[in-house]
This record gives sequence, C-alpha cells and structure tokens, in this order.
Amino acid sequence: ELYADSDRKTPIIFVLSQGADPTSQVLKFARDREFDQNLRTISLGQGQGKVASETIEIAKKEGFWCLLQNCHLARTWMPSLEVIVEQLAIEESEIHPDFRLFLSSMPAAYFPVSILQNGIKLTTEPPRGIKANLKRSFGEITDEFLDSCSGNNKTEAFHKLVLGLSFFHAIIQERRKFGPLGWNIRYEFNDSDLETSRTVLKMLLNEQEQIPWDALLYVTGQINYGGRVTDDWDRRCLLSLSLIHI
Repeated sequence: ELYADSDRKTPIIFVLSQGADPTSQVLKFARDREFDQNLRTISLGQGQGKVASETIEIAKKEGFWCLLQNCHLARTWMPSLEVIVEQLAIEESEIHPDFRLFLSSMPAAYFPVSILQNGIKLTTEPPRGIKANLKRSFGEITDEFLDSCSGNNKTEAFHKLVLGLSFFHAIIQERRKFGPLGWNIRYEFNDSDLETSRTVLKMLLNEQEQIPWDALLYVTGQINYGGRVTDDWDRRCLLSLSLIHI
C-alpha cells in the first residue's frame, strides 16, 4: 500500500525507534517484486554522503531503488539531501519511472523539514511481547527458506534451530522492558541480527557433516548479538540464553 502511494519524486521515510530496523522488510519486498537486483543500500555515516549522492544519480537514470539507512548519522550531509529531494520534483520528467528513494532515520531536529513534509512517513516500532515478536519473526520465514537446508538429512534440525533462534531473539528483546533488571545497558538488538544469524545457521549446516554447535553458538552469541554487548555480566547472560534456546 505504501509503495502504491509513492512515486519517483516522493521519498518514503522510515522513522526509526530503538530495536526497529525496516531494512529486512524493504529487502523482502524487493525480492517479492523480483526487484532485489536493482536495490542499492547505503548506510550513512562519515564520508558516505558523496557515495549516496552518486548512487542516487545513477538510480534516477537506471530506475533503481535507493535505500539510505541511518540518515541521522549524516548530520552535515542533510542540507545536500534536502537539495537532492527538491530536485526530484523539478526533474520528474527526466527520472526513470521505477526509481524510488527510501530513507530511514531516528527522530532528529536537524532532519530537513521539507523532506518530512513532502515524503511518505512510516513509523517502525519493535513488536511488544513475546507472542508479537515471534509472530513477526515467523512471518518473515518462507517455505523456500525452510527447505533450503536439506543436505545430510538436516531439515528437521534446521527447523528446530530456526525456532530456537526466534525464541532467543524474542527473549533478549523483551528483557529490555525491565530496564537494568533485564540488561545493565540498553542494547539496540534488531531484526537484522536475527536475519544474519539465520543465514549463518543455514550456511554452517550446509557446509558441515555434523552440526557445528561450538561455531554456531560462538557466531550467534559472541558476534551477531554479542558484538553489541559491552557489559561483562550482560554478555554472560546473553551466552547463557543462547545455550538454553539454540
């Protein structure tokens, strides 16, 4: 519905909240429309403004989709982005009809007001409650993905591990609502952590004869999720939860 209301001159803006990441949803939507090969994703930060500008210019001509993540991290580039969006309306007839511009940003006072006024805004928030979190995670899993790990009769094990990962993800997100009783420091775990862990899980099972438990627990607990954790006790809690659910 959101895409149907958009056009080549109107950006789609995702207003982020902690724990929410619309990237996986945009990627899934692009795959569903068989447009994933024409999606360009750029995570903004220091020095990425010029890259983003060049990518948008190419996308306008070729008809690509352009997703600029974390615009709030590129404060000095926001005036340039404002000019680029204004130019979309002026040059509409010269822009490829398939071109779309997606933006994601945390609420920030320096985000250009004109872009907010002219764009289509969508607020993304993490699901509240274990049930809602699991429902969202399961909704992103396709039969094709579940059947993609069939080597060495590991299909059943793969299904169980995907279920365990989903529970693990839901629980560590839900612990945040308990403040320092849940985590000493509030971490921004999001859907991309779960998606990465599922991808690595499939890769490990397809490559190894036996289930590589040590590698699986290390990559999931210490890297994909643990990479965000800075407190020693939080890390210990995270690893204990991974041992229970994976």
